[in-house]
Amino acid sequence: MGLSNNDVFKKIRVAHKLRDDDIIKICKLVNFNLTKSELGAMFRAEDHPKYMECGDQILRNFLNGLIIHLRGPMPPKKKIEPPK
Repeated sequence: MGLSNNDVFKKIRVAHKLRDDDIIKICKLVNFNLTKSELGAMFRAEDHPKYMECGDQILRNFLNGLIIHLRGPMPPKKKIEPPK
């Protein structure tokens, strides 16, 4: 069986040495609000009663925020005018 979203999230967190506050700031870069309690629930063991599954939307928003965090915001596109 493959990795779950929670496993991917945990591995990225460890690889980039991110703390809870860092992850929350990264999510805010894409206007996605995540609380410390929600974050803690996703990093718990699967058999824990307060465990929460990391959905696709949460992981997608975190990854988009991580791109902005690491590379910076995307520069504006230059408008190309049609030839006359």
